[in-house]
Amino acid sequence: MSDVPTFGYYAGGEWKGASGNAIFEVVEPYSRKLMSRVAACGRAEARDAIVAASGAFPHWAAMRPAEKAALFFKAANIVRNRAGEIADVLSRETGSTVAFSNFQQHLVIQSLEAAASWVYYPLGETYPSNVSGRFSFSIRRPLGVVASFTPWNGANILSWRAVLAPIAAGNTVVVKPSELAPVSAGLIVAKIAEEAGFPAGVINVVPHAPGQAGTIADEIFASAHVRCINLIGGVKTARMLAERAGKTLKRSVLELGGYNPLIVLDDVDVDYAVRSAVFGSFFHQGQICMNTRKVIIQRKIHDEFLEKFIQRAKQLPSGDPSNPETLIGPLVTPEAVRKVHQSVQEAAALGARIETGGTHEGQVYQPTILTHVPYEATISNEETFGPIVIVEPVDDVDDAVRAANRVSYGLVASILSGDTYRGLELAPRIMAGVVNVNTSTINDETHVPMGGVRDSGWGRTGPDSLHDFTDTIWINARHSANESPYPF
Repeated sequence: MSDVPTFGYYAGGEWKGASGNAIFEVVEPYSRKLMSRVAACGRAEARDAIVAASGAFPHWAAMRPAEKAALFFKAANIVRNRAGEIADVLSRETGSTVAFSNFQQHLVIQSLEAAASWVYYPLGETYPSNVSGRFSFSIRRPLGVVASFTPWNGANILSWRAVLAPIAAGNTVVVKPSELAPVSAGLIVAKIAEEAGFPAGVINVVPHAPGQAGTIADEIFASAHVRCINLIGGVKTARMLAERAGKTLKRSVLELGGYNPLIVLDDVDVDYAVRSAVFGSFFHQGQICMNTRKVIIQRKIHDEFLEKFIQRAKQLPSGDPSNPETLIGPLVTPEAVRKVHQSVQEAAALGARIETGGTHEGQVYQPTILTHVPYEATISNEETFGPIVIVEPVDDVDDAVRAANRVSYGLVASILSGDTYRGLELAPRIMAGVVNVNTSTINDETHVPMGGVRDSGWGRTGPDSLHDFTDTIWINARHSANESPYPF
């Protein structure tokens, strides 16, 4: 028992225990072994973190850009040197395969190094004036304290993403990580920030026990210091937070899930389409917001594609995520397995055909391909966080567009075509915040404005997100105060 680590919460540059030394336990998805004990925080701890963040804000906002940039680079080097250690935590806590753990570390390093330049980005503008002798310009000013809610899936990269843009813009942050991955989704960030030398209070992390997120949220919304709610999560949670943000007049930035279509046109190389669909559908067991949920394919090549797609899905090795050969690891909880399996069974009861998969061993759900899925099935309309994908044939491009735009989500879509310009011509017709041509739906870069439309949220990643975390202040002055411009 002594080798099970215990983590406190992190506020004001100090590691602290929760009131009454309250803790909760985190178990590994694959082995179900106890992995860690973590401080079970409530309102008092959240208040402590908010006060620390508020106190650190003036100094951090005024710090020279070069000093901030040096901290980002130092943190990137720490991640680079500890990538193996962090990957092991990700595998054990979230079920990430070695491939996905390494993928995350690569993006984290890129993001930290990119963010080092973002500290120079909050630029103002100058404006012409209709008033003679007036000098007119704007500046961008950080908001203050940003509360970032981070998810368990893609926990490491997404927790850094929830922190980097706010602090690069000059804000301080309080992170509320998912209770399913408190270490990967927040406490690792705190550890690295501490070692890199970020000033006390700039980054604070407040974990909580299952079912206790509301107590943290209550303090966040009650605090006048918190000026922005930054969520990476699901639509249900977003609706609750956005409503409360509206009532308290706090800004909200929402990066939500998606029901991401892969449109396959009839002039594509079928083998390439299969590889793209396999990766997009099953990477991280379908637990990424960018996973392919439906392959919409022209009927001319449907049969050939489906045969090869099924064959490849059956060959994917599954099991222990720490094994480098494993491509399909466990779902995050037994409840996640139940929900995924229930969705598949409901679709089958409504007439869907399970071409492969539809079974699980422990928490490892086998790659599953469904066809003939009716639109009234839940899985046809809602994001299912599992290795499940629907294949739907269509006659022409117009049918493909209608099928892609039918659901209320709009995060990511991909179009595969042998003619790139055909794909580019089609792209603006798809209701998604990101449209990829000839790549998988899983496609991300640190400097691009990624984000959703419709029920997939608002706000963007990369340097564009700095606008979400700053206010625009208009400043103007007359050249002289001697001559009055006023008529009375």
